Amino acid sequence: MFGTSFKLCLVALELLTVANAVTIGPVGDLNIVNLDIGPDGYPRPSVLAGGTFPGPVIAGKKGDRFTINVTNSLTDPRMLRSTSIHWHGIFQNGTNWADGPAMVTQCPILPNNSFVYDFNVYDQAVAILAPEFYTDFFGQWVATQYCDGLRGPFIVYDPDDPYLDEYDVDDGESSDFISMILTGKFFRIHVASPTPFGSSHSLTTLINGLGRTIQHEVTLNTLSPLAVISVEATKRYRFRLIGLSCDAPFNFTIHDHSMTIIETDGQNTTPLVVDSLFIYAGQRYSVIVHANQPVNNYWIRADPLATRGTAGFDNGRNSGILRYIGAKEVDPITNGISTRPLNEDDLQSLEKPQPPGKPELNGADIVVPIVQTWHEDRQVFDINGVTYESPSVPVLLQILNGTYSASDLMPNGSVYKLKPNSSVELQIHGVDRGGPHTFWVIKNALSNEYNWDNPTRRDTVPTGFSGNVTVIRFFTDNAGPWFLHCHIDWHIELGLAIIFAEDPEGTEAHVKPIPPSFDQLCPAYNKFNPDVAILNITATHPVNFK
Repeated sequence: MFGTSFKLCLVALELLTVANAVTIGPVGDLNIVNLDIGPDGYPRPSVLAGGTFPGPVIAGKKGDRFTINVTNSLTDPRMLRSTSIHWHGIFQNGTNWADGPAMVTQCPILPNNSFVYDFNVYDQAVAILAPEFYTDFFGQWVATQYCDGLRGPFIVYDPDDPYLDEYDVDDGESSDFISMILTGKFFRIHVASPTPFGSSHSLTTLINGLGRTIQHEVTLNTLSPLAVISVEATKRYRFRLIGLSCDAPFNFTIHDHSMTIIETDGQNTTPLVVDSLFIYAGQRYSVIVHANQPVNNYWIRADPLATRGTAGFDNGRNSGILRYIGAKEVDPITNGISTRPLNEDDLQSLEKPQPPGKPELNGADIVVPIVQTWHEDRQVFDINGVTYESPSVPVLLQILNGTYSASDLMPNGSVYKLKPNSSVELQIHGVDRGGPHTFWVIKNALSNEYNWDNPTRRDTVPTGFSGNVTVIRFFTDNAGPWFLHCHIDWHIELGLAIIFAEDPEGTEAHVKPIPPSFDQLCPAYNKFNPDVAILNITATHPVNFK
């Protein structure tokens, strides 16, 4: 089923908008519902935030306190009905309980119930470097609802952005978010387009929620509409590219326009001019694009890696349109050849922080090899010999109840204890990273170069093919359990994840007061789990609370 695809898995710690999209935040309500949608002309059941695909833009500024009331209104018995929300890219320093991964930090929210996520977005990476802004997103953390549509943008603006004078437009209501969203096959639920049996490839790439499929749309008189990004000649635009794929990476280009990268995963970089870049599931980039070409229509291309998606541009597939104001409303006829693709070794942090530890391999206080294996006979993955299985009690609750030893924490063999105030080096062989820290990318998977002087910092990296090794560093200054996982969502379901228990003895003191509503989640879920039948599982065991 996977072939060599598992060798392209990513690492994540955790979009898109169209003109006039709904924006909420820093205080607001987010209602999770079931709807049938057909963004490529083929209706399918879905799980949506706010009833839209993608979800509403959650926005605020650096220093804001976000209070998002999530209400579970899911009703479709063919799909998972319990849910939780993870805020990918938000460090949750002191608010681990609000991070969202089901059975890592919390029990899921039941239908007809709500839960308030309450956290600050400020100088979060205290011992690393305060981010200047975030381009992040939110998504579900119950099985693979993410792939069924539960995802959306989370934008945090910085009034002191060092690049503020370098662009003219950065307005969340003027279509300036460009995101690749891949709706792929999910082995229990449904797909946006008819998909060949046994294939995990999507047939449709969506940019800002719109796209065309390879299928013959025999029921339609016209091709499905494409996303149109409107620009005014001579102006400079900050575009936020957000990879919301469940699987494939994309080669992103805008014909006849260069892009100046100024941010990776919420971290400022030195300006780097490219004309194409690969963006992987969970990654984000901010780029400045100068509308300095003749008034016309230009193709925006997001070509999926051929082994993980359906590549090609026939009939406008894998595409959107950059349209200058005054141009005719027609498909572009431009052609583009990349001559300056992104080399990730060229990415550097603007603030030039030194990675923690000694500038040499194995020079950190803690060194953890991460080796993944695919078992064809059992159709599961493992990391360091253990297949991840969701515990019956959230790891955060286990820790708050006084269980601190990795050998005693569930799931057994998948929890790694990290002592506080330490440099950590991960040597990753084919998985991906996610959670409470940005990290220094010392060595990219497809490179032989080690950068100990000024490596870029981000929270999601590709880990290459068999034989490749990615080396990253971070510092343990954020107590709590954190999820390290593949960002190809169904790979998590197949066991490709572990949990870091960072300073478990100090977690209770580090975590701010937990609201009483948090203590009600597990008893309710234990009493009635609506997904027992569809997941073929038994109800979780009762939880003893502090």
